[in-house]
Amino acid sequence: MIGKQGPNIVVIGSINMDIVIETPVIPEKGETILGSEMKLLPGGKGANQAVAASRLGMETSFIGAIGKDRFGEQMQQELNRHSINQALTVMPEEKTGIASIWIHDQDNRIVVIPGANGKITWSDIELRKSYIDRSDVVLLQLEIPLDTVVECIKYAHGAGKKIILNPAPAQSLPEEIYPMLYSLTPNRQELSVLAGAPEILQENDFTALYAAMRKMIDKGLPSIMVTLGADGAVHMNASGHTFHIPGRKMDVTDTTGAGDCFNAALAVSIAKGLSMEQAAEYAVAASALAVTKFGAQNGMPEVAEVTRFMEYAF
Repeated sequence: MIGKQGPNIVVIGSINMDIVIETPVIPEKGETILGSEMKLLPGGKGANQAVAASRLGMETSFIGAIGKDRFGEQMQQELNRHSINQALTVMPEEKTGIASIWIHDQDNRIVVIPGANGKITWSDIELRKSYIDRSDVVLLQLEIPLDTVVECIKYAHGAGKKIILNPAPAQSLPEEIYPMLYSLTPNRQELSVLAGAPEILQENDFTALYAAMRKMIDKGLPSIMVTLGADGAVHMNASGHTFHIPGRKMDVTDTTGAGDCFNAALAVSIAKGLSMEQAAEYAVAASALAVTKFGAQNGMPEVAEVTRFMEYAF
């Protein structure tokens, strides 16, 4: 059980085994090709964010669900290896979630099979709500059922917690939750879905991007932080004040998990009491380092790496 010697966060979300395939080309319909390599790596947005937060020096707990199978056992071992407090529901009738990830030309395409992730309910999480009660920041994503996420947000809000929602994968959200959040952290594509603004997919159009962010703020959202990949991140608060933290040019090995690293680093910084601008600078630095290594969780930087990087990059 976690203590309260210092700030801590709880991550509520998905945990998967990633089946990672490197391929020289993307096959066309009906085409068979020879890939370069296959790896089995621990993943899932929730678990990725928990690992990243722990590696960044934060006392971290993870609430999620696994099947009673070999992949589930391996996921538990990985959480233990990263000193993460576990609050897992084991579902004998379900399989542990998996994600099929194709990596090609420094980019990735992902298909997720939810398994136990898709069955977790508030009733499961309520049994472990003490982890929420003791946390400073609650971090969620959308790879578990939306109804469950909404109930978690309502409970955490009632408990006075700072809630960060990473709305990935993109889907419509009930507007009642927006005022309960500390911040929403979509990428450009996810924001286009939430705001009904496909025009923001033009990467150089910041005017349209700010208009879409304003639309979300008008729903009662206190803060929105949009991740822009290599272009960094842009933020808007309830008063309409904005800032942009530019990205850093890196030698890219694997972009898988970079967004998860950003969210974890943002949550860690907020738990430590940093301003949103300071938190964004830290998150941009951490996620820049994440793309230089292979694998979602294996690529998460240690706190000392981020500190050294920020001394030279900013």
